Amino acid sequence: MLAPVLAAAVLALAPQEAPVGHQASGTFNVTITPVTPADGAATDLPGRMTLTKTFHGGLTGTGEGEMLGAMGPDQSGAYVAMERVRGALDGREGTFLLVHRGVMDRGAQDLSITIVPGSGTGALEGLTGVFHLTIAGGEHRYVLDYTLPGH
Repeated sequence: MLAPVLAAAVLALAPQEAPVGHQASGTFNVTITPVTPADGAATDLPGRMTLTKTFHGGLTGTGEGEMLGAMGPDQSGAYVAMERVRGALDGREGTFLLVHRGVMDRGAQDLSITIVPGSGTGALEGLTGVFHLTIAGGEHRYVLDYTLPGH
């Protein structure tokens, strides 16, 4: 009687086969537009901005989102953003959400941009991953490490 229960427990705890990882890379253009605060809003609130992006490379399409950010006089600050990406990832079309979290401590940066679990639609359903961003010489580059069931 105990053997079937133990067997079920072992199967439940056994490592599951992970989807094969993939990588897409390229460039993107971004426009950040400040949103005018409401009349009477406190002057020390975080600034709100809209984001629009065009992606080129392994990810082609557009991104739209909103961002909140604050910066102090000593090169310290933070931002958060939500972005919806619509396009094709290595030829598979759909949409997904990115969540951004960036912190800067006197110029030292800590940035995390991840795909929101369960947000993929169309041929991108089940998409998970991490979006790596670099800016060099004014050019925005990305590497997207991702997994996609059946890909």
